[in-house]
Amino acid sequence: MSGSRSKAALTRRIARMLREELERGGWVEIDGVGILSPGGKRGLRFWPHSQPRVFIAYVEEDVLFAKKLYQEFEENGFRPWLDKKMLMPGQNWPRAIETAIQTSDFFVACFSRRAISKRGSFHSELRYALFCAAKVPLDEIFLIPLRLDDCVVPNRISKQIQYLDLFPQWDAGVSRLIAIMKAQEKSRRRKRLPLAG
Repeated sequence: MSGSRSKAALTRRIARMLREELERGGWVEIDGVGILSPGGKRGLRFWPHSQPRVFIAYVEEDVLFAKKLYQEFEENGFRPWLDKKMLMPGQNWPRAIETAIQTSDFFVACFSRRAISKRGSFHSELRYALFCAAKVPLDEIFLIPLRLDDCVVPNRISKQIQYLDLFPQWDAGVSRLIAIMKAQEKSRRRKRLPLAG
């Protein structure tokens, strides 16, 4: 019983904080959904996110590459998700990461010799992404393996999914990656359009 009371109290507290922020004229971003701000007919405006979401998976030793990718995605109209930028102090990070993977349009896995040999959250995120990818239509791109160096991509992935090299020419590799993702997103949008009657 006390668990449901504490959940209800937490819900009321969050709602109060949101209301206070909106009353001060601020805006509130609901991750994966959109932005709520003061204004509009009913006193609030809602702008849904329309930028494709990209989850970036990496090992700590490759964080500089991950941050460069984050910047490239932002500059090219995507909404990247990187733990270093998105996780807040006190947040349940395993659940936040699962939610971010589930709600992403693309999961970009940064493979390197370090990533292949190191145990940890990278492999956990990769396994969860494979689980999520099983629910995506077969003709859509979701999981995109990237090689940061001359490593061997695990058979479970390389047997079914083509990887992309970001070495020795980073810019050429990133340009190809962005072009592929934009083409995939354009194809998804076309599928969502209602059929002409």
